Amino acid sequence: MTGIPIVDIIAVLGGLIIPPAVDFVKKKFIKGEADTPERTAAALATTKPEVLPAFMQAVTGMKEVDIRYFNRDVIGTPRPWVVDLRAAIRPLAVAYGLIALGMDAASWITLSEGARLTFEGLTSSWFGSRITLR
Repeated sequence: MTGIPIVDIIAVLGGLIIPPAVDFVKKKFIKGEADTPERTAAALATTKPEVLPAFMQAVTGMKEVDIRYFNRDVIGTPRPWVVDLRAAIRPLAVAYGLIALGMDAASWITLSEGARLTFEGLTSSWFGSRITLR
């Protein structure tokens, strides 16, 4: 191999840079709502503490409605092995990708270009999604 192809560089840098950049833009330029339940509760606690329990009960009721709406087509609970398998898919794919990329770099195997780019993109996006700005 004479050098790193430009497509590989784009795949890796894209996965590493895009998630933190989106996080930065959201935090910097998209302001949160000014009227949140937490701010309202804080204001009520200092001005009218007697209505705070009723307000909190109303907020709890709204959250329960949101949860019921979100879970409207969920019937029952999936079996634990299904939950565990779904939780393990991405970390296993990243671990397999790191192993395969390492073996390809050591010339033990030869990955096709599509497989190599997939592993590079998957691995770099997984690491990139963990880079956050506080």
